[in-house]
Amino acid sequence: MNKGDIKKVAKWDYDVKKFDTVDKILDFAIGREIDAQSFYMKLSSIVKDPKLAKTLTGLAAEELDHENELEAIKFGKIALSDQEIGKLNIADYAKDVRPGPDMSYTDLLIIGMKKEETSRALYVNLASIAAKQDLKDTFLKLAQNEAEHKLRFELEYDLMIF
Repeated sequence: MNKGDIKKVAKWDYDVKKFDTVDKILDFAIGREIDAQSFYMKLSSIVKDPKLAKTLTGLAAEELDHENELEAIKFGKIALSDQEIGKLNIADYAKDVRPGPDMSYTDLLIIGMKKEETSRALYVNLASIAAKQDLKDTFLKLAQNEAEHKLRFELEYDLMIF
């Protein structure tokens, strides 16, 4: 697995015109959660540490929960949160890590932080170019969701390192 597997979500040239409804935005976000599940499952199959493999399987299950949450939002069962999320900015200073068979739990936390930050930044970027206010609001709420996921990785990293 190479660094490109993590960074493939950092592509900024999405055609914002295809996001002309909230449902299309949510379908896009759901697809990204499915991609994250695949990423963690693929990584769990190659790491040597059985505990880390189990953690990765758990992260894939969390991404499935995120997918299910977005499906519930799409079908009007719950609303996207607009709660302000704190940040530690650890991802900004953490070294880049390559996913691979010999990675550590700390490496996994860094990869998770950076993946979530990339997703957050993507949604903020898409919000900035969306034409309609309801679409901007949806992208910004999705960005907040990703910020919350990133904070979880940052807090765990902070507890391990400091």
